[in-house]
Amino acid sequence: MEIRQAWLADVPGIVALVDRFARHGEVLPRTTEEVYQTVREWVVAEEDGQIVGCGSLVILWADLAEIRSLVVAPEAQGRGIGRRLVSALLAQAARLELSQVFALTRKTDFFLKLGFHVVPRETLPRKIWKDCIHCLKFVGCDEVTVVRAVVEGEAVAETESRIRHRQK
Repeated sequence: MEIRQAWLADVPGIVALVDRFARHGEVLPRTTEEVYQTVREWVVAEEDGQIVGCGSLVILWADLAEIRSLVVAPEAQGRGIGRRLVSALLAQAARLELSQVFALTRKTDFFLKLGFHVVPRETLPRKIWKDCIHCLKFVGCDEVTVVRAVVEGEAVAETESRIRHRQK
């Protein structure tokens, strides 16, 4: 199993995996077109030629990015794949010199174990006015906002050797 930057060929697998969770309202749906357009933001966990996990890092401002669509196939859960995906996304954030990363989640304990802490959603106005305002659950949102500081060099050493980019 490897964690790596997504390739164009991964898009159908990413969309299929995200859709498994979106059908149950666990994450927002992502269209094939949207994933193709943002493929450089995605990392994947691949095992035996299958995408078993994925997540994206969306930059919202010079100092802030969001971890989105972080999912691991149910049959692959409990093996540290989610933690490794977050580590890869934090490595990207560190390379970009971002100071904070956040996520909206129902899996608060998972993120707390990775050094995130809970903050009021209102502390992230860029997110609220960019995306949340359009969500059907805006008024009754059941997701928790978690934030983590990105420390220079943090997570980079652990994941740089695992993330490889396809060279043509």
